[in-house]
Amino acid sequence: MQLSVNAFVSLDGVMQGPGGPQEDPTGGFTGGGWLVPFDVAGWGPVVDAWFSGTSAVLLGRTTFAMMREYWPLVTDPDNRVAAVLNGGRKYVVSSTLSDEDAAWGDTTVLRGDPVTEVRDLTARGDGDLQVHGSWQLVRALHDAGLVDVYRLLVFPVVVGGGGKRLFDEGAMPTGFDHPTATALPGGVVSVELRGARQGGREARSYAVQDGKESIA
Repeated sequence: MQLSVNAFVSLDGVMQGPGGPQEDPTGGFTGGGWLVPFDVAGWGPVVDAWFSGTSAVLLGRTTFAMMREYWPLVTDPDNRVAAVLNGGRKYVVSSTLSDEDAAWGDTTVLRGDPVTEVRDLTARGDGDLQVHGSWQLVRALHDAGLVDVYRLLVFPVVVGGGGKRLFDEGAMPTGFDHPTATALPGGVVSVELRGARQGGREARSYAVQDGKESIA
């Protein structure tokens, strides 16, 4: 089973609270809502395509709680995201979440070590297991080398003021062999990263030889 991370990020790497100031104020974050001013007509079809290709959704507890509160209220049959989240298969990683609080359609709670649970899940399944939001979970899966593809929408805004960042200090250095990017209306960029190489790429430097720049 392919494991994909699907996320909205700002130019400074923030992925926290894109949908509103109160969406995720944890850590005292006050910069939420940075995505909303951008016209969904420009980037919404990309998100619809993400969800059209999902076999199951994997979430951390905080993101699960936020989504469980919001998405059941969306009953529009043409809303692809709502259809998948409300009616599709979901997994939530939590050692403390009660069965009552996890009651949202087809939801399974993974109560063990997150890395072990996800590794076992991908080994016995097929299709695309998609992580949405879930900053802490994404970081653990990234550092364990379990992410097969990152699908990112990068918005032309600098949030500043802290916030949870997709790749922050201490993240496992990683290079990618097959990156692609597409510019969308409104300045949003759709990025797909595959072929992860933990440890990053070989460090090189520029040099000048016979008056010409070259790579040493």
